Formats: sequence, structure tokens, C-alpha cells
Amino acid sequence: MPGVVSDSSTLIHLSAIGRLMLLQRFYGQVLIPPAVWREVVEEGRGRPGAREVEEAVRAGWLKIVTPSHEVVLRLLQRTLDDGEAEAIALAVEQHAEIILLDESEAREIASLYGLHKTGVVGLLIRATLEGHLPSLRQELDTLRTEAGFWMSENLYRQALAAVGEGMA
Repeated sequence: MPGVVSDSSTLIHLSAIGRLMLLQRFYGQVLIPPAVWREVVEEGRGRPGAREVEEAVRAGWLKIVTPSHEVVLRLLQRTLDDGEAEAIALAVEQHAEIILLDESEAREIASLYGLHKTGVVGLLIRATLEGHLPSLRQELDTLRTEAGFWMSENLYRQALAAVGEGMA
């Protein structure tokens, strides 16, 4: 049973900075629901993540799985977009080890379902600590400037402190 489900944002932002392969390295296989495929690949044609996600699905390490808990899905869709709702429903259904989410509201709701979560920043911290990236500061700066990823200054400082790259 694969233990990881991803929402669109994590796939898009990791792709935008050339780090999508971290997911394969860390987890082997990652599940995405159909709404995430639509958001990233079909609606996102020509934007970061579309080509990379399509290639990952073809390679088999990213797998599209449809959640079957319609009641849970309908409840989640009252508050969240389709990708987030389907990702959380799929993670609940699969008893996922972790769900990859960046949006704060989706993260709060995932917590209500008892799901463990991380996002782009957490993945980059892990990659730095495990020696896969030379500088978290460089990755976070690229994420902010080139991928348009918003993070508070406090989160930025906490992330750098977590890997021993405190503010200069």
C-alpha cells in the first residue's frame, strides 16, 4: 500500500524549481487523484509541473487513483478545491502515511482527519538534511522568486534554522 498522496501545489512548485524527483527518491511511489492530474497536466499545459507530472505518471512512480468515498469527498468539496478535496479523501481512504499539501486551510482539514502532512518547505528541509541539496536558502529563494511560492518571513527563518543555515 503506497503511503503518500499529493495535492497539485506540491507537484507544481517542486517542478518549477527542478526538484520533483525528490518525491520519487523519498517515497518510491506517490498517488494523485484525478482532479490533481486535471489541474496540473490538462489545465496547466505549458506551465511548471505539466510535463514533469505527465512524465512521472508514464514512468509509473506517480499513480492516478480515484477516491471512492463519495460522502467524504462531497463534504470536503464544500470547503476546498477539487484537487485538495480529492487528495484528502484519497489519503483517508488509503490510510496514507503522509499527504503533501501546502495550502493552510487544506492542512488544517487534513489534521482533522488525523493525516500527517508536509509540503514543499518540509520536503526541501528533509532533502537538505539528508544531503541531497547543498543550500536550503538557495532553494527557498528560488522557490519564492521563480516559482512564485509565498511563505511568511517567519517560516523562511524557521526553515533555515532547522538545517543550521540561520539568517546572516
